Amino acid sequence: MRILLTNDDGIHAEGLAALERIAAKLSDDVWICAPEAERSGASRALTLTDPIRVREYGPQRFSTSGTPTDCVMLGISEIVTGKKPDLVLSGVNRGVNLAEDVTMSGTVAGAIEAMAMGVPGIALSQGGFYEGNAGYACAEAFAPGIVRRLLDVGWPADVIMNLNFPNAPLKPPPQVEVTRQGFRDAHVRMAEKRTDLRGREYFWVGYRQERSKPDAGTDLRAFYDGKISVTPLHIDLTHAESVHKLRGVLGGPAPHA
Repeated sequence: MRILLTNDDGIHAEGLAALERIAAKLSDDVWICAPEAERSGASRALTLTDPIRVREYGPQRFSTSGTPTDCVMLGISEIVTGKKPDLVLSGVNRGVNLAEDVTMSGTVAGAIEAMAMGVPGIALSQGGFYEGNAGYACAEAFAPGIVRRLLDVGWPADVIMNLNFPNAPLKPPPQVEVTRQGFRDAHVRMAEKRTDLRGREYFWVGYRQERSKPDAGTDLRAFYDGKISVTPLHIDLTHAESVHKLRGVLGGPAPHA
C-alpha cells in the first residue's frame, strides 16, 4: 500500500513525525508532501495568484509553499512517481478538528482533496494540548488499528474519515465511537485587540476555551467523554429539508420584482 502524508502544521511539525510513525506500521511505501510553514485554518484554499515552490528534503519527502490542498493535489498528480497513492493521511493535527471547525480545517481539507482526486482520505487530530503538553501518544497507539479496520470495511468514494483522539490514558484503551458532526452552542472564536511597539493596533484571532453542551452521538460529545471519535464526512452541504420546502414556493418561472 502506498500512502501519502500531509498536514496543515508544516513539514517540521511534531504531529507529522507522529503520523510518519503511524504510517510506518501500515506500509513501507510512505511519501510526504506538506506545507513548508504552518497553514492552520487554510480550509480548502488553493494557491492561484502565486507560484508554488516545491522543496525536496530526502527520498519521498517534500514540502511546498502552498496549502494542504496544494500539497495533496501536487503530491498525487506530480510528486509521487509511479502509481498514485492508495491512501492519504492528513495530520496528526495539534488540537482537535470537531463540529463546525471541520469546514476551516486544513487537516480535513487535505483528506477532502484526496477524496476529490479519487484517493481515500483520513484526517487525524489529537486533543488535549490546551490542558498541558499532551503529545501524540493516543493517536500513535490506536490510529494504526483504527485505520486498518476502516480500510478493511471501506467507505463511499465521496466520504472522508475524520478521526479525533483525546489526551487519554492508554490503559485501559479508550472507547471508539462512530459519530456525527456536532455544532457548538457557544461562540468560541474571538479576536483580541493588541498594540504593537509602534503604537499600532492589531488583532490576534483565537479560541476561548469554553465547552458547549453537545448532544449524544456527536463528535464533540465523544471527545468530551474521552473517546476516540470517528466521523464520516462529505462535502454535500445541501440542506435537504429546505430544498423540499422551497420547491413549492420558488419552483417554476422566476417571479418578477
